[in-house]
Amino acid sequence: MNKSELVAALAQKAELSKKDAEKALSAFVDVVTETLKAGDKVQLVGFGTFEAKERPARSARNPRTGEAIEIEASKTAAFKVGKALKDSLN
Repeated sequence: MNKSELVAALAQKAELSKKDAEKALSAFVDVVTETLKAGDKVQLVGFGTFEAKERPARSARNPRTGEAIEIEASKTAAFKVGKALKDSLN
């Protein structure tokens, strides 16, 4: 499902116009992004939790040349599935 299909499904499910559904989806993405940048997490009970995780610096090898390279520490977004969602999938 891509973004336009998600917007259409949200509009139908919530009985909104596609324009309003797209605004709501964009606002949700913006709020989650801003919250993760601030170092906080977004917890939706029964659905899951979005949080920023630290990746430590590490050494790796270039598969083409075999040369050792250093990968810098970074942050990444992570999603942990909630119990209700997990149970509904199984």
